Amino acid sequence: MVLIAAIIIAFLTFLITMTIILFVVGPTLLLQPRRRSAEFYRKLGYPTSPEELSLNAEEITIPAHDGTPLSSWLIKSESAIGTILYLHGVGDCKIDGLRFARLMNQNNFNILLYDSRRHGESGGKYCTYGYYEKYDVITIIDYLLKRSDIKTGKFGLFGTSMGAAIAIQAAAIDRRISAVVAENSFATLRKIFDDYQKRMTKLPFHYLRNIVIIHSELRAKFRASEVSPLEAVKKLSIPLLIIYGTEDHLIKHEYSLKLFEAANEPKYLFPIDGAAHNNTWEVAGKVYEEKLIDFFSKALE
Repeated sequence: MVLIAAIIIAFLTFLITMTIILFVVGPTLLLQPRRRSAEFYRKLGYPTSPEELSLNAEEITIPAHDGTPLSSWLIKSESAIGTILYLHGVGDCKIDGLRFARLMNQNNFNILLYDSRRHGESGGKYCTYGYYEKYDVITIIDYLLKRSDIKTGKFGLFGTSMGAAIAIQAAAIDRRISAVVAENSFATLRKIFDDYQKRMTKLPFHYLRNIVIIHSELRAKFRASEVSPLEAVKKLSIPLLIIYGTEDHLIKHEYSLKLFEAANEPKYLFPIDGAAHNNTWEVAGKVYEEKLIDFFSKALE
């Protein structure tokens, strides 16, 4: 009995300690991801500015609906088919989209890359994974349409990881968006946070997630249950291309399959065998490029 009591006390002590740690640290990890700088990409051998890829970019700051400054690069095409917004993943920034920008600009698209709020050089105190960010997409489209020097054509979104989730949520509320490519997206914020919690703490208890979520909601003034690409995708009736890596261990590829199943036509699925979360292009190679060019050329014509 003494041994059992000691085990119970040790377990409860551990549980209380983990609860306190997650209550304090959890919301910061969720709402304030580390900002990757140019140095991060430079170490990987990636270009860090449009000039390095011979892209003529206009550096602009677009105020979001709540005044948050969004740091952006606009790369125009003289004979634009349409305009594509690039939405990066959590922790990343607009630098991550430079290779994509070159590819699509070479194929006659305007490209706008921007740092999501609380990322890169943009302002903002918290990241809410689409709750506020979807309105930032709308604000950017508003801005571009007011520019008399840009032939925008139709608008398309390319999002990867968190950016894919934001793209789906934005397209669900703005009919000016004519096409979406969603790569390695999550389905709901609550479920993906469950996955991260289990990976970090090895604990299955949902109450720990709920503590972090509730505290985060209070701090950032948002509702996590409303961050649901799975619900948003049901409202789309535009061309949707869902890309995923079969070996993605950060965001399960099953979430992409769920999004595809819930989506309306026209929809297209592009699984990349052997690809993880961040190397879909490298693994698929030329096929990846051709798929994107073909999809956007047809959807935005």
